[in-house]
Amino acid sequence: MAPKGKVATKGQKQIAEENKQTLIYYRNIMFGASAAYVVVRLLWWLESFTWLHWLLLIFASSVYFGCYQFMAFMAKAKYSSTGSVVDGGVDLNMENGMAEHVKDILLVTAVIQVLSIMTDYFWLLWLVIPGRAFYLLWTTILAPWFFAPAAEVDDKKQKKMERKMQRR
Repeated sequence: MAPKGKVATKGQKQIAEENKQTLIYYRNIMFGASAAYVVVRLLWWLESFTWLHWLLLIFASSVYFGCYQFMAFMAKAKYSSTGSVVDGGVDLNMENGMAEHVKDILLVTAVIQVLSIMTDYFWLLWLVIPGRAFYLLWTTILAPWFFAPAAEVDDKKQKKMERKMQRR
């Protein structure tokens, strides 16, 4: 049963604190996945670690860095001269926001990196990300634009257009 009344809102200070905790959580995920990959692949299976693995590790690290920096930029809080929070930044835990998609990319990368310890074919799962991006682009922008109903012409405008056509 849905709660009755006004939906509770968060204050700017609470948003700033939750954003800090969210950034710490995702930083730990990034470092944990990378550490597991490096320890197992470099220390135990060094002979199978090729230049392709280096490229994939660098690419995964750059995805982590880009996602984390983007989230940190979005969550940057502004403080007054007295030290109180003026603006808590964008709420990273807001549903259906841009931060949700960035967190998804980060989590998919971490899961792929850990799974790729077993076999290199798991790196192909990165193709899910452009597929999801195209799906979102299609459902939110392209499909509504392509399949929008035609503007209806009322009777008065229709008769006026017919008179114009008869004059020509």
